Amino acid sequence: MPHAPMDSIDDVQARLAEQDYVCGRALATVVFLALALDRPIFLEGEAGTGKTEIAKALAATLGRRLIRLQCYEGLDAHSAVYEWNFAAQMVAIRRAEATQTAPPDLFSDDFLIARPLLEAMRPQPGGPPVLLIDEIDRTDAPFEAFLLEALSDHQVTIPETGTVKAPAPPIVILTSNRTREVHDALKRRCLYHWVDYPDHAREMEILAARAPEAAERLSREVVAFVQRLRGEDLFKRPGVAETIDWAKCLLALDVIDLSPEVIADTLGALLKYQDDIQRLQGSEAKRILDEVRAEIG
Repeated sequence: MPHAPMDSIDDVQARLAEQDYVCGRALATVVFLALALDRPIFLEGEAGTGKTEIAKALAATLGRRLIRLQCYEGLDAHSAVYEWNFAAQMVAIRRAEATQTAPPDLFSDDFLIARPLLEAMRPQPGGPPVLLIDEIDRTDAPFEAFLLEALSDHQVTIPETGTVKAPAPPIVILTSNRTREVHDALKRRCLYHWVDYPDHAREMEILAARAPEAAERLSREVVAFVQRLRGEDLFKRPGVAETIDWAKCLLALDVIDLSPEVIADTLGALLKYQDDIQRLQGSEAKRILDEVRAEIG
């Protein structure tokens, strides 16, 4: 069911918190303005900082459908909008030949497979959907140009049937891990926000929301360790998603507090590159843990 609109920045923070998404005031302001002005949101930042999760939380708190377009290298406009069910069309043609009747309209909705962009332009129960265009930086310039037009006019065209225009603009969230620069023309159409790693206090709030069963002592050690780890010379620094995963792994192992041995056994939940894991083996993990314990007391 559709829920009440968000009527203030504080309301955005409170409503997202109900979905276990801890949101800073700057990001809440961008979300509030995007909803008020019908503007897309462009979220950029490191992987694992919660860019995708905000779309899920926003859809849940507004009672809207979430439609996700996962971008990848080689994605084109056709694949993002629609395709025809070729197999069903062939069956319909052969059935018509066998029965000596006129074939049905092969370019009707019966044979149309809607992809995310077309789905987002169609009327949805509860109101305009949340359209998540995830990792736009994985696509190329031609797709960006197409997307710019589609988002500006809130419509897509199917050559065989015509143009589909959204009755109301979808709530659009684009994310980028900044593996390449996205063209300024697309960014200018959006409200921009850089999603950074949270500070210690906010990461504690996030962990309390996502892993509430973790004891405070363990949570403080986990967050402080990850915060220290992000300052190390690593190929890929752990995001908030890895902090949550690591805490849940420790809970599954009935860990009460960290030790060098526990850290060594569970680094695969926190770091995703072997060079980084090897760097933290042995005395290096103990050094960081000793610094953490000296800091939190």
